[in-house]
Amino acid sequence: MSLRRTLIAATALLASGALLAGCSSATSPDSAPTSSEKAKGEITFWSSLSGMADVAAAFNESHPDITVNFEEIPQAASGGYTKLAAAIGSGTGPDVVGIEYNRLTDFAASGQLKPLDGLIPAKTFDEYPKNIQSLVHLGGDTYAMPYDAPPMIMWYRQDVLDAAGVTAVPKTWDEFETAARAVKKWNPNAYLTSYFTAEPQLAPMAWQAGATWFQAKDDKWKVTIDDDATMATAEFWQRLIDEDLVKKQPGFNDEWVSDLQKDVVVGWLGGSWGASSLKSRTETANQQGKWIAAVPPTKDGKRSGSLNGGTSFAIPKTSKNPEAAAVFLEWLTTSEESVTARGAVGTTYLAYPGLNDAAKAVAPTDYYANDIYEVFDEAYAGLRPWAWGPSYAVTETALKEAVTGEPTIPESVTKTQTGTVTGLEQLGLDIAE
Repeated sequence: MSLRRTLIAATALLASGALLAGCSSATSPDSAPTSSEKAKGEITFWSSLSGMADVAAAFNESHPDITVNFEEIPQAASGGYTKLAAAIGSGTGPDVVGIEYNRLTDFAASGQLKPLDGLIPAKTFDEYPKNIQSLVHLGGDTYAMPYDAPPMIMWYRQDVLDAAGVTAVPKTWDEFETAARAVKKWNPNAYLTSYFTAEPQLAPMAWQAGATWFQAKDDKWKVTIDDDATMATAEFWQRLIDEDLVKKQPGFNDEWVSDLQKDVVVGWLGGSWGASSLKSRTETANQQGKWIAAVPPTKDGKRSGSLNGGTSFAIPKTSKNPEAAAVFLEWLTTSEESVTARGAVGTTYLAYPGLNDAAKAVAPTDYYANDIYEVFDEAYAGLRPWAWGPSYAVTETALKEAVTGEPTIPESVTKTQTGTVTGLEQLGLDIAE
């Protein structure tokens, strides 16, 4: 196979179980950066995450030999990755950059990132859980350091559940539907939650339900976005929409914020990072102490989790000072000082073990009626294996095109399957359905 095919095939195999079964990490046990010990000079750091300017400033104060120059870039949907790819192509890219897990393979497989083997000590990488390692360990090399691992979380207005007679947080999707009906009976104009038409909610929900969208098999990619678990998920949410139990709407726009503030939408299926988002959007409506975090329901009530988002940090191949970049990269992703410096802006659930006590200490936890980090821990503990595929940019494009014209959710899944297969074949990949 070509280099691209070899790399992405290995990615899928690792994420679908080989690494979870005990595959070793990318670096040898004794490997460690040697030149990094004398690293110095200036580096450029790009990220779209809020608070990272403060993180860079904190590093500069404690590392006099290295200066990090921070630049905030747009989020992916606003052109951040387009800018990054162009900068790397022209040789003007940063030394450290944030890339979401679902897009890491795109950059690694096209040769735009520098493998971290020999720059980051193997013992550091080995501290991560195996299922997190698999998200950045691609084709035999490690291409990024995991930063956060935000589990999918269901946020509820506890006061509304109480008023509607919902005595327990739903553990199964059947109980969730019952709760939605109770809320609708309590207030015919209210909805237990929304289904976002323009946000990637489908992938984490399908992931949690046991779907497997991408697998490498016999030198081919098996693409099954329309598998049974995903279609069952799509049909469930479509039925709730059809019965006016869930509000279908774009996410994060003025309408959604107004609905939250006016008790029209009283729940949100999002990520652990949602704590900061909810606080900033609802505190003016005097909703402090009314929201809780909950582990999302499952089909049978048994533990099953997924990530909703998540970012890694990588070193582009054009970095002019990779040794200094590696020093900052390791500090950024594994130190309590980095977490404290960023503060409450992200309600971060960190991937590196032992950091979430520091994250909790600076998070806006007092806004909520329960211990949100205890819920995050529980949701994360059930994380299932997952592969993002050879080029998730193709799937994202197909998904956006699929929702044009207001199709049903199952129809959009079928269109996304077809669009993904077509797009990957145009990249020269062998596809099996």
